[in-house]
Amino acid sequence: MTPHLKNLQAYPFERLAQLKAGITPPADKTPIMLSIGEPKHATPPFIGEALQAHSAGLSQYPTTKGIPELRVAIADWLSQRYQIPRAMLNAETQILPVSGTREALFSFAQCVVDPRVKPIVIMPNPFYQIYEGAALLAGAEPYFLPTPEANGYLPDFDSVPESVWQRCGLLYICSPGNPCGAVISSEVHRQLIERAEHYDFVIASDECYSELYDDESQPPVGLLQSAYNRGNTDFKRCVVFHSLSKRSNAPGLRSGFVAGDAEILRGYFQYRTYQGCAMPVPTQYASIKAWQDEPHVIENRRLYREKFAAVIAVLAEVCSIQKPPAGFYIWLKTPIADTDFAQQLFAKENVTVLPGSFLSRDCHGQNPGNNHVRIALVAPLAECVEAALRIKHFLNTLK
Repeated sequence: MTPHLKNLQAYPFERLAQLKAGITPPADKTPIMLSIGEPKHATPPFIGEALQAHSAGLSQYPTTKGIPELRVAIADWLSQRYQIPRAMLNAETQILPVSGTREALFSFAQCVVDPRVKPIVIMPNPFYQIYEGAALLAGAEPYFLPTPEANGYLPDFDSVPESVWQRCGLLYICSPGNPCGAVISSEVHRQLIERAEHYDFVIASDECYSELYDDESQPPVGLLQSAYNRGNTDFKRCVVFHSLSKRSNAPGLRSGFVAGDAEILRGYFQYRTYQGCAMPVPTQYASIKAWQDEPHVIENRRLYREKFAAVIAVLAEVCSIQKPPAGFYIWLKTPIADTDFAQQLFAKENVTVLPGSFLSRDCHGQNPGNNHVRIALVAPLAECVEAALRIKHFLNTLK
């Protein structure tokens, strides 16, 4: 077996299960799970209808590249969402459907990182743990870039040493961020693209939360949008990852796409003909319907805004809390160690949240996830409000 496996750390939810092991929460309080970012809003009915209407496609082997109609629908959506002229997006060469971005974010590193040159993969810290696993199993060294409160929960790319940029083969960015909801600006995108050109590395932009944002007049900017506006109309060294899981409340559909630099995607397509999970034909037709419909996404954002407003109104009475610009997480500072906070909250209130330190690594003398918990506002409104009331009660017991 590959020796790199020994470098993998336990997944956050495995560690959370161990943290809760042996604890019996109060039986008179129904359990409320706010630890996993699994959307609970209703999946649009037209997705199920499309799956059923095209169920005959289950008798076909799907192709790695997917049907042309899906790639065209994705290109149309990218053009409209990010204000990129449609003629600048080639659905044949610049778009690949994937079976959820989790597997794509992982496999992408295996494809683009050259282990012979002792590469570094830079990633935010805290982070989606797939980035770390992908880097390690690709034979690269992860470089964890803190996202502290003092920097608006964004990475300080200027703090990265020259020696690290020189060895960088791949940079993962996540905007809007998981877990903090911070959004990378077009100016920072521009700087990163310039660095990628200078040091010859690839930028992988995880934009899975791009459609969950607070201000309807200011949707988060995307990497391809920034590249195009800068004059990088071929999106060189830029690849983005999008999903229907959060956008359309369809995590079980396992549908997303990768788009950007045609040369990189040519190699990644070849790689996926061996490794990739081709998307079933019925799923592709359901995905077309999802990418073509915006009203359900607008309603989705409204529901999250409603929950943020209600939960923050409760918690603001007992702690410092701010609404993030995007995403569906509250990145809450804790008055005690985050692991103690999560464990005691479960034991006393039967509410499960995720310790921030489970999402981050010790580096540069700090762990930026310490003394934070991630609260996923995925449950129904009433359940989120009940959870907020219980967290408020728990916080009062700590004073």
